[in-house]
Amino acid sequence: MAFDVDFFVIGAGSGGVRAARIAAGHGAKTLVAEESRVGGTCVLRGCVPKKLYVYASRFADDFQDAAGFGWSVREAKFDWPRLVAAKDKEITRLSEAYRENLMRSGAKLVQGRATVVDPHRVRLAGGAEVSARHILIASGSRPTLLDGVEGLEHAITSNEIFDLPEFPRRLLVVGGGYIAVEFASLFQRLGAEVTQVMRASNILRGFDEDMRDGMRAAMTRAGVVFRFRCLPARIAKQGDGSLRVTLSDGAVVEADQALIATGRLPGTKGLGLEAAGVELTAEQGAVKVDANLTSNVPSIHAIGDATHRINLTPVAVREGHMLADRLFGPGAAPIRYDTIASAVFGTPEIGTVGLTEQEARERFPKLDVYKTEFRPLKATVSGAPDRAIMKLIVDSATQRIVGAHLLAHEAGEMIQLVAVAMTMGATKADFDATVAVHPTAAEELVTMRSASTRYEDGTQVG
Repeated sequence: MAFDVDFFVIGAGSGGVRAARIAAGHGAKTLVAEESRVGGTCVLRGCVPKKLYVYASRFADDFQDAAGFGWSVREAKFDWPRLVAAKDKEITRLSEAYRENLMRSGAKLVQGRATVVDPHRVRLAGGAEVSARHILIASGSRPTLLDGVEGLEHAITSNEIFDLPEFPRRLLVVGGGYIAVEFASLFQRLGAEVTQVMRASNILRGFDEDMRDGMRAAMTRAGVVFRFRCLPARIAKQGDGSLRVTLSDGAVVEADQALIATGRLPGTKGLGLEAAGVELTAEQGAVKVDANLTSNVPSIHAIGDATHRINLTPVAVREGHMLADRLFGPGAAPIRYDTIASAVFGTPEIGTVGLTEQEARERFPKLDVYKTEFRPLKATVSGAPDRAIMKLIVDSATQRIVGAHLLAHEAGEMIQLVAVAMTMGATKADFDATVAVHPTAAEELVTMRSASTRYEDGTQVG
């Protein structure tokens, strides 16, 4: 059967663009459809603008720390519109760079929504249909909202918070995941009074317990007010534009903005996947894929957030690259998912790779945990109350490092290199044999000599 194109990609985010570029480079006739701007969530309303705002927020600490090092700094003043404008300029540059790289690869871009008709046909927004040998769902994700909240229309999501016309002096953040934590942390430092509420009893479910507790303590010291085991029940807009939020426990919070940051779901709704026979998960609507990123329909594939497995941009990029190599190139080796590092860009940061302590206890008969907590050198002079925590989790039988967790400034930078070592199968002896770089926080990773905790069959023995 002759097809109009070899590869039709729905979504021009980081993963979709990478897949399209690699496929086109292999000679595949490739068409990409995007209903919004090129770049996807990460570039436009996720990782990149978030990290820029995190950088902006940390100057508050820098100005305070400077005094301890002999600097006299005049009263600092923050300009929200100026930050928003600088962010807009950078993401516009990145979006255009994505577009240019896509075009340069030989792939073609169609601006508009596309939906799947059947295993080999896609319908464009204008009604035209395109036949494709392979279809890729790279549609990313969308923010989730809360059910049953009166006045929810007065709240915003992470899609809108970057572009508010006025800085919210009082911000209510709803959610306890990494997105909620990052926004609460950065807006507190930019000068907002932040209250964070969540259904759970602690932040960052799924992360190592020491990291969760350490981040919560750091955010509390910075001024974030936490309210656990409750959610908004009613959001009322006042005459002055402010919000009066009644929580499920009866408490009332006054705020200028209420940010719903309770997670994200795959952006697969309305794409016609069910009609094409593609199997989706019942709860999230994610595309079910096999190890080759192929759905139950052999010609339809999915990557990144559309599969709702590891919702990280670099994962989508790697998956898109691998899929294109497999379909149109020389083939590709499977992706290692067990040593994918991630970071929570609060202040300080969390860097994590591999198993948490609890997960490792359940998996390995014998386990050694190496942990250190210390005050960073900079804080000893600045007077800041900063604390750092570092953990290595080691399978006793093989001495292989199966988990690493850092709470420290620049933890994101450090954990990337730890992930390289773990991917290569590094053991505790390999870390011990490495000479430290002094004075750094990272040197603690290679100077922890004695296990702080030992487990046998899940029970602590030392």
